[in-house]
Amino acid sequence: MRAQHEQPPPFATRATSVGGSPVREILALTERPGVISFAGGLPAPELFDTAGLRAAYDTALTTSARRALQYSTTEGAPELREAVAARATGRGLPTAPDDLIVTTGSQQALTLITATLVDPGDVVLVENPTYLAALQCFGMAGARVLAVPCDEDGILPDALEELVRRERPKLLYTVPTFQNPTGRTLPAARRAAVAATAARLGLWLVEDDPYGELRYDGAPVPWLAAHPGAEDRTALLGSFSKIMAPGLRLGWLRAPAALRRAAVVAKQAADLHTSTVDQLAAAHYLTAADLDAHVTRIRDAYRERRDALLAGLADALPEGSAWNRPEGGMFVWARLPQGHDATALLKSAVAHDVAFVPGAPFYSTEPDPRALRLSFTTHTPAEITEGLHRLTRATRTP
Repeated sequence: MRAQHEQPPPFATRATSVGGSPVREILALTERPGVISFAGGLPAPELFDTAGLRAAYDTALTTSARRALQYSTTEGAPELREAVAARATGRGLPTAPDDLIVTTGSQQALTLITATLVDPGDVVLVENPTYLAALQCFGMAGARVLAVPCDEDGILPDALEELVRRERPKLLYTVPTFQNPTGRTLPAARRAAVAATAARLGLWLVEDDPYGELRYDGAPVPWLAAHPGAEDRTALLGSFSKIMAPGLRLGWLRAPAALRRAAVVAKQAADLHTSTVDQLAAAHYLTAADLDAHVTRIRDAYRERRDALLAGLADALPEGSAWNRPEGGMFVWARLPQGHDATALLKSAVAHDVAFVPGAPFYSTEPDPRALRLSFTTHTPAEITEGLHRLTRATRTP
């Protein structure tokens, strides 16, 4: 007689209430050979400094193998924090190494901040639309996510203040520079107003900046964290993924002392520390290589690719479509005419071996079915032109 077995207890509510990433699912769909994909926000692999990174790993393992292969401190390798602090200071935000934690990608920094600040039921404010993985992160924490009204330049400060007064949120999450998914940049005056509102009404600010060094036009805008009123309440998230290589999984968190100490404890519970060998290799790379020159090379290539995409959109998208012209980053945000649906268009596009991401998953509220995100960084201008020809055929297929 077979023994009776009870089913194991159910999964945690957070594991079943938050769905997977539609963007990741689209990327899997478009991995077959021959597809030209505007879907993923992926750096161009041919622009990786493979030789420089190989040399940096060789140096790390040659000069300090015992340390590189050993456990490390949770805060991160001192020499890497020194290098990050110097770059942040050079970009107009005085930063000391002790202000920083090295994280396993900036996505982990967001997870640590969420674990530190957000209890189930807390209100979290986001831009509308916003970074999809942030919505997943806040959803896993059980937050009540509310969207701040935005226009083509980003957050509307008066609307933010009204929402903060009414809902008493715990934090505002923002990607103010070359935002994912829209590519827009919040103007300096609005950043100052956001910082002032946070100081006056009591609000944590989480500023995510993975794209800030990828500027192709216009003048740099100071970090939100650099504005008066934001000094003691801003967690600034940075990353090496877009300027070195995402496979390194190296990011950093700059935060006020009390928040930083709490994030260290959260990181100890998550992974003890970020990979030692990767940190030391990155530190050697920053010492031996000219990262600024490498970033200039990336910018020049991406500017040309952005322009190739913008040049062909009028023919590729249905008449009456609209789109922006980002000054940097990786994305163009477009909107189809009334009566069109980006998800339906995607099915036709994939049949023509081209892809993009519908905008709907990026909304925390009622989505705009006409919106779509196009990334221009992964393909050469010639490939982008061919992809747009395919998209033209897809939009004209009955």
